[in-house]
Amino acid sequence: MAPADRSAPPAGSTDPTLARCLDWPFFEPRHRALAAALEAWAASALGHAPVPREQVDDRCRALVRQLGAAGWLRHAVAGQAHGGAADVIDTRAICLLREILARHDGLADFAFAMQGLGSGAISLAGDAALRAHWLPRVAAGEALAAFALSEPDAGSDVAAMQCRLREDGETLVLDGEKTWISNGGIADVYVVFARSGEAPGARGISAVVVPADTPGLVIAERIDVIAPHPLARLRFDGCRVPRSHRLGAPGEGFKLAMRTLDVFRTSVAAAALGFARRALAEGLARATTRRMFGGVLADQALTQARLAEMVTTVDSAALLTYRAAWQRDRGEQVTREAAMAKWAATEGAQQVIDAAVQLWGGRGVVHDEPVERLYREIRALRIYEGASEVQQLIIGRDLVREAAARRTAG
Repeated sequence: MAPADRSAPPAGSTDPTLARCLDWPFFEPRHRALAAALEAWAASALGHAPVPREQVDDRCRALVRQLGAAGWLRHAVAGQAHGGAADVIDTRAICLLREILARHDGLADFAFAMQGLGSGAISLAGDAALRAHWLPRVAAGEALAAFALSEPDAGSDVAAMQCRLREDGETLVLDGEKTWISNGGIADVYVVFARSGEAPGARGISAVVVPADTPGLVIAERIDVIAPHPLARLRFDGCRVPRSHRLGAPGEGFKLAMRTLDVFRTSVAAAALGFARRALAEGLARATTRRMFGGVLADQALTQARLAEMVTTVDSAALLTYRAAWQRDRGEQVTREAAMAKWAATEGAQQVIDAAVQLWGGRGVVHDEPVERLYREIRALRIYEGASEVQQLIIGRDLVREAAARRTAG
């Protein structure tokens, strides 16, 4: 079978498990229309043969241009005046977009998500000039954006960051390192978070916009991971930008980072859901066609039980994901709900994909078979934008706080 055929989702229109979900009351007619339009576009534009590692940068740039030209990136950018689909990001829309893109092509989902995450802080806190300069280009796919938060010793513990930002007249000066930066090495603009010293801990962090061609910004190392994506370690050596490139007030960078992540964290769950739906479809297709013991694999009771576990895990994750998205679109605080969605969807997708590999047997561990690619794609989602353990802490602490508040009120 040709590589292009192997990489494409099983024949058909919208995934049947997603089609059933779209009837849930979380969605409005515009969401159903959006999903149908993207599914039609993705079926014709994506599903390419596996991309060699040395070509990932070029493929990522090409995907951003494709997504921009087709209008999909508009949904990742806030502000109609700056090319966005709406003035406020529609969380259900970006979740549907990420789920469908992930089901077709993990790198396409990555390209879409990084445009939103990388420009999110500019949408939220950039001045008029910064928004006018960068957001239309990001929405059109003409500029790639990146979100530079993590450091070698400050991943989940963001408040431990050491990268420094100081004022020098009308300029801001950056010194230090960032690592695990998605789009690192190919981005046109980086939103960088650094310690500015207004207060200890999280209250002394600021955010600043750094164009990729700024002197003093060095791509210190490209990072090769199990599912090829553009990643890099950045170094700042006396890197100077205008004072106007600061996002928000001094010392409010941590809050801005959390606000940005709150917008997009639920969409990580949606991407995991897309991978899980693809794995379920691949596993089901294999089980119903693989000849075994005078019938097919799906005739076996153990196989049917495994498939039941897979589809139940997918539906459970979908309910949590789209509940959180719906609540956020209603203006509700969803810190706990988003954490529950991300934890359940990413961990559940790992289980579903592992089950699909098992159903595929020996072919399931052949490099670049669909389920083997999914196995590599899902692993990072359990770590980035808050590891599963961090999500558990968020949920548990929120539950304890709520119980304490009830006791005090009673």
